[in-house]
Amino acid sequence: MERPQDHSTTALPAGGPAGEDARADRTAKRAVTVFPLLVLAAGGLGLALPSWFEGGKPAIPYLLGLVMFCMGLTMTSQDFHTVARRPWVVALGLVAHYVIMPGLGWAIAHGLDLAPELAVGVILVGCAPSGTASNVVTFLARGDVALSMSVATVSTLLAPLLTPYLVLLLAGHLLDVEAGPMVVDILKTVLVPAVAGLLVRRVAGALVRRCLPALPWLSAATVGVIVLVVVAASASALKDAAVVVLLAVVLHNGLGLALGYGAGRLARLEPAASRAMAFEVGMQNSGLAASLAATYFAPLTALPAAVFSVWHNVSGALVAAWMNRRAPKNAST
Repeated sequence: MERPQDHSTTALPAGGPAGEDARADRTAKRAVTVFPLLVLAAGGLGLALPSWFEGGKPAIPYLLGLVMFCMGLTMTSQDFHTVARRPWVVALGLVAHYVIMPGLGWAIAHGLDLAPELAVGVILVGCAPSGTASNVVTFLARGDVALSMSVATVSTLLAPLLTPYLVLLLAGHLLDVEAGPMVVDILKTVLVPAVAGLLVRRVAGALVRRCLPALPWLSAATVGVIVLVVVAASASALKDAAVVVLLAVVLHNGLGLALGYGAGRLARLEPAASRAMAFEVGMQNSGLAASLAATYFAPLTALPAAVFSVWHNVSGALVAAWMNRRAPKNAST
């Protein structure tokens, strides 16, 4: 999904007319409303007609690459300037993200006594970088959007190094984990497309800016197709495991949001920064988790990522609306 182009410290994008701010707000709200509905519809279609779509598994890495290319197109140099200005705050967000969510994934998988394939799937979701919609949801919550963008960007850049070896550490005793090949796959499907998008924006900025309104819808449709294929490939297993997978995902996401916010408050960050921390910790790149699960494990392993892809956007939008109402209207982000 397209990230709001807000690098200011105001609740809405600064530097433009009020009408542009209102349009940006409406676009962001529409995106986080439609996206989970689209993904839910895609999952329902895969469940209803699995034989039509289960053969699409080989396309998943390419579809994820398209999503990450779109993310790269929304990046600007300002994302990295924020890291330089507040390195310790960004570092705190990264540590919270890559400690809290992997740890929660491990604890929930063992606490619910999940089957090895599902346990690895939950842990894999926890070890993924920040979700592509976290910046939009932070914007709606009147959170610190610049901080959110910085943590999301750096967590994505670090994913090739951290995600495979965290999965190996936490799930290697459950199933065989090929960390080395995972590194290569994440480089190819996440880092290279994201950097390519950033470079395209550098050389064709005017053209890219005209295309920005279409990017969230292209990303949402692509993630929908990923979920469609994942659900179709394991439709029969989903019918048996739906309740326990949904419980695991709701606990994982909900505790991640709460602990992310709590980590910000414990570190004495201002409320807006703590709201950003909540979404950067609790929302994951479930598309990457689904792609890795489909490539390296049984189809059942990808189910937690598919369910997470729907749920964390629904919960994120609801929590953002609640935070928005509680925040002072002149609250800084």
